[in-house]
Amino acid sequence: MNDAKDSPDYLLVITILTLLTIGVVMVYSASAIWGEYKFDDGFFFVKRQLLFAGSGIAAMLVVMNVPYSSWQKYAKPLLFICFVLLLAVLIPGVGLVRGGARSWIGVGAFSIQPSEFMKLGLIIFLSTYLASNQKYITSFKKGFLPALLLIFTAFGLIMLQPDLGTGVVLVLTCFVMLFVAGAKITHFLGLGILGIAGFLGLILSAPYRINRITAFLNPWEDPLGNGFQIIQSLYAIGPGGLMGLGLGQSLQKFFYLPEPHNDFIFAIVAEELGFIGGTFLIMLFGVFLWRGIRISLAAPDTFGSLLGLGIVGMVTLQIMINVSVVIGLIPVTGITLPFLSYGGSSLTLTLCSMGILLNISRYAKY
Repeated sequence: MNDAKDSPDYLLVITILTLLTIGVVMVYSASAIWGEYKFDDGFFFVKRQLLFAGSGIAAMLVVMNVPYSSWQKYAKPLLFICFVLLLAVLIPGVGLVRGGARSWIGVGAFSIQPSEFMKLGLIIFLSTYLASNQKYITSFKKGFLPALLLIFTAFGLIMLQPDLGTGVVLVLTCFVMLFVAGAKITHFLGLGILGIAGFLGLILSAPYRINRITAFLNPWEDPLGNGFQIIQSLYAIGPGGLMGLGLGQSLQKFFYLPEPHNDFIFAIVAEELGFIGGTFLIMLFGVFLWRGIRISLAAPDTFGSLLGLGIVGMVTLQIMINVSVVIGLIPVTGITLPFLSYGGSSLTLTLCSMGILLNISRYAKY
């Protein structure tokens, strides 16, 4: 591998730090009243978010200086650890139940979400596998099927929690990587038919998922129940208008909109900063996507390209799903908004992923 450049992609660095800054400000704005009510401290959530962001930036800077090719050597043990964590979270007394899902493991005063680690671990392993077996990827039995079995094993463990949103992001990200690696369209078509049937089965197997679908189709049929979240989200976005109500002036964060500093933080952005603020945020995400794809395509080897595209795909899919939920385009999934939503595992792992992407940019030829 050629020597790395002295500096990473500066535009990507600026974009990441700008998104983080907006995220911290909006977490405080959206959570102050909740922190005051629950913990008698309006700064409770933003202090923790600053800690998460600080540790994430430190991790990003460290990872940014680790040659991305090094991750190939540790792909198998990393994936093994991720599977162990996914199994551990299912053990009563080890896994913590929040919002009906056993998705967290308590570590002192904090908690980690193993499914977040699995997303990155599987991207690293799949990049290694596809780069080493690219000549077999057009063969269903030798190339496509082994990758598929691994992906759905991870998906199955995540669904036991259950966490459909994270599972969907993981599967779609891996499918993007398989497609870019050269898998046949016919394989995806056959898989799509099975996937639709399986997805319908997952929805029908859990009443709360059916309720989310019906609430999505007509939220006003049950405005105080299943349709409550999306209605309150739209009530936040609508009054924001062009310029917004002003930073800190949201009304929906006063115990109307659930999770205003987490899954629905984009609704608070739209309410306080208006269409202009929301558009500016979407433009920043667009810059991230542009730089990420450019870096990945300019990587000096197949592993680097697949690794970069996997990371960019993972983050972009989360952004698309979260924003679509908030504006009522798809049912509620429980996916956080990268860089902005409150949370430790998600933010830290996202910034670690950015460290890998920035390291790839140091070797990219553009």
